[in-house]
Amino acid sequence: MRAGCGETAYIKLLTQLFGDRAIIANATGCSSIYGGNLPTTPYCKNSEGSGPAWTNSLFEDNAEVALGMRLTADQFRYYALTVVDRILASGKCTDCAALLNEVKNADQSTFEAIDAQQKRVAELKKKLSGCSDPDCKELFSVADSLVKKSVWAVGGDGWAYDIGYGGLDHVLASGKNVNILVLDTEVYSNTGGQASKSTPRGAVAKFADGGKPTGKKDLGLISMTYGNIYVARVALGGNMNQVVKAFVEAEAYDGPSLIIAYSHCIAHGIDMTKGLDEQRKAVEAGHALLYRFNPDLLKANKNPLSLDSKAPSLAMQDFAYGETRFKSLTKTKPEDAKRLMELAQQDVSNKWIYYKALSEIDFSKKA
Repeated sequence: MRAGCGETAYIKLLTQLFGDRAIIANATGCSSIYGGNLPTTPYCKNSEGSGPAWTNSLFEDNAEVALGMRLTADQFRYYALTVVDRILASGKCTDCAALLNEVKNADQSTFEAIDAQQKRVAELKKKLSGCSDPDCKELFSVADSLVKKSVWAVGGDGWAYDIGYGGLDHVLASGKNVNILVLDTEVYSNTGGQASKSTPRGAVAKFADGGKPTGKKDLGLISMTYGNIYVARVALGGNMNQVVKAFVEAEAYDGPSLIIAYSHCIAHGIDMTKGLDEQRKAVEAGHALLYRFNPDLLKANKNPLSLDSKAPSLAMQDFAYGETRFKSLTKTKPEDAKRLMELAQQDVSNKWIYYKALSEIDFSKKA
């Protein structure tokens, strides 16, 4: 479990929050190999005894699989509502009419509202179970679709930043209500530790033996430019409350969402029992910048970007040289290590200045 334990905590949180409403497409990688293996698994039941539906997809097609799940869930809901309307229009099942109208018009924008809808649907199914009418039988078979489903695409940075990025971008640009959780270890963890576009400057990995010469791709900022995508960057070791808040906001947002979750990994060359401490240091150094971008705030002329990190309080090298992926270069190529670390510090400082400025824009002023 060591290689995957930095990722599986996020999956466990997802399943505990959304229970049997969660439908998960999982890209092949640590999150599927370690997360979907026995005798332990993060795909757990919540306090009510319900858990998610899960499937493992081809590495590069994961976002598209989740989109297919979203479209399927939407179509089932549409069909179920059509049957509801047919029953109401026919005047049949008069003892169900009031409940049918409640189910049809129910608000499902909050956890409490969805729980109430689940109870209504359960009551409706009890009433329909003894009915011999064909439409009632049909509604009984699809009634669970009337409860809002939470669709997630889950995978690592190799999928989301690199090989599956085209599909991920397509799904984000579709405007559909698909949630994407990127378990960002900054390296291809499951296939031997190759560099990805998420690998930070100066880190040593396969295909970057001399330290990666370029900076980390800013997937979050790229996604924000669409203007209608909920985006968050989180780290359990940095701020657990912010992680939960991001998951809840992303799921509640009626549109595409992207959560980039900083995940420690054995490929970082750390003591994995202290992974959350490493995450905390990454946040304190500004390497893992925490924020939430909620487009719903634009409707109220508010700034959509909430910067949840404090200003960096730890030098980048004080964090980085506690990990073998950075430290090893000081022994093999000390001059390159020094140069790249100086550039990495600039990356962190520039990103903080840029994001802080974005978070302070006054959206109440009109051009």
